[in-house]
Amino acid sequence: MRHSNPYNRRHPSRNKWRLIFWLFMAFLLLCGALIYFHPAENWKTADRSSSGLAPLPSEEPEAVVQVYAARAFGWRKYFAVHTWIAVKEKNAGFYTVYQVMGYQLPSRGTSVSISRDIPDRKWFGAEPELIQELRGTAAEKAIPVISRTAQDYPHADTYWIIPGPNSNTFTATLMREVPELTVELPPHAVGKDYLPGGIAGRTESGTGIRINLWGLAGFSLGLAEGAEISLLGLNAGFDLLRPALKLPMIGRIGLPDAPVGWNWWSVTLLLFTVGFIFFRIFRHMRRKRRQAHSIPHFRHPRTKTSERI
Repeated sequence: MRHSNPYNRRHPSRNKWRLIFWLFMAFLLLCGALIYFHPAENWKTADRSSSGLAPLPSEEPEAVVQVYAARAFGWRKYFAVHTWIAVKEKNAGFYTVYQVMGYQLPSRGTSVSISRDIPDRKWFGAEPELIQELRGTAAEKAIPVISRTAQDYPHADTYWIIPGPNSNTFTATLMREVPELTVELPPHAVGKDYLPGGIAGRTESGTGIRINLWGLAGFSLGLAEGAEISLLGLNAGFDLLRPALKLPMIGRIGLPDAPVGWNWWSVTLLLFTVGFIFFRIFRHMRRKRRQAHSIPHFRHPRTKTSERI
């Protein structure tokens, strides 16, 4: 008769990683099906008209900076958004749009596009969303920094949809250099986590840190961003400052994002977080002290072979 040895049973963590593996494989199959069965779209006939979100230059003499995001074109719209920045200098009669467009790289030798254009165009049929807007003095300070950073963008001759650098990498790079822009890009802005020139840096809002291995995997932690993890450009996390879940392919579920500001909720959250950290440290030190004064107990060595009778 064979007696089962409890130490030979399959470890629960193995089952957990096996489940994660199969869920990831199912996700890849879903992605492949969406790409394969996606109906053909013609970019030449797609709607590129104004969405009406930007003020007309004739009606707004002050400087304006706007950050936009819209669902990407074709099958990519299921996974990601395209982002860009539009600016208008004080008393100017036009907008300048800063963005990266990968399809122009082979013909022009650069993916960076800086041109006079309609600032709030629909992105090939997709309605844009205004992420943040600056006007007046704040916009006047931001515009020269945006222009200089765009011209010095280090990945103008490189473009990769996943994991980057791409259009969202470009927009995030500009935002990190502008202190007046204090919001984050949407969680489904694939490529925003790619950090030019390293694996560590500030987040777009400037209120947090980001560790990322060339867009493949990493995490972010910040006042505006909350907590995020990233894998192959797909982000998931949560925002406590403006309570919301962040989901890959879907975006933000909860309160809308907004510029960072100190209010009763943010102060309460900060005090709670600091108190919770000190409580955990105190509890850990107390447990260690108790263990140091406790009597060590004998632990029977594990048997590696099954007993037989």
